[in-house]
Amino acid sequence: MSARHNDAVTRTVDVDGVVFAYRETGPDTGIPLVLLHHFTAVLDDWDPAVVDGLAAERRVIEFDQRGVGSSTGTAPDSVEAMGADAAAFVRALGLTQVDLLGFSLGGMVAQVVAQEHPELVRRVILAGTAPAGDAGPANILPVLQDAVQRATAAGKHPKHFLFFSPTASSQAAADAFLARLDERTADRDPAATNEAIGAQVTALAKWEQSSSPAGLADVRHPVLVVNGDDDTMVPTISSFNLARLLPDARLSIYPDAGHGALFQHHELFVRQALDFLRD
Repeated sequence: MSARHNDAVTRTVDVDGVVFAYRETGPDTGIPLVLLHHFTAVLDDWDPAVVDGLAAERRVIEFDQRGVGSSTGTAPDSVEAMGADAAAFVRALGLTQVDLLGFSLGGMVAQVVAQEHPELVRRVILAGTAPAGDAGPANILPVLQDAVQRATAAGKHPKHFLFFSPTASSQAAADAFLARLDERTADRDPAATNEAIGAQVTALAKWEQSSSPAGLADVRHPVLVVNGDDDTMVPTISSFNLARLLPDARLSIYPDAGHGALFQHHELFVRQALDFLRD
């Protein structure tokens, strides 16, 4: 197993004919930490600083959802189906219990796994995400399109506008984050297709239209909820709502930060995440 995110070999596992691509980093022992990624993301969109920081103590597993990146099949158009896939992937690796880190769309998937497969989960970290029924996720495509237009005009990457605040310090953090994403040069993952992105947009809209997040009251796992104080993709208020709805939750809101707060404040996030996972 690799000691660094950028050196991790892409492996595959077959689940009923669907081949899931994944990478592992960190020690072989202990309860693994499975990472669930954001809208449009593939393996190479995970911040090496976050993955390597977590892998200093934990076995970290990243994977591409069905139909995304190097994984085969057709991308699901519901968060519930993505959660079923995530649980099947974990079991296909022979794992009986894991911790979860879900970011954005991945945080919604993590909520489904915790509710539908509670025996599989020990602890959960939810970053930049929302409970079912909260306003915001259905608007994610217009937000993305606006960011692309602004980035094109400014000669920047859309994540400057999607993940970070407009302040000088946050934009400098965006530059550093994007540079880290470019560090891996070999065995890079293909970008998400338009078909996969369309399915994810539908899934996000269905999640917002869901009638109730009542199932969260039954989640007995300890949960760490994290976000920036100015998330324009999944409104920061949703993180407060998650912490209120979950029976055993703690909340951490990072200053001068947006949707990608865990990447901007990666040292603080890693420290808090490891402390939480050690408890």
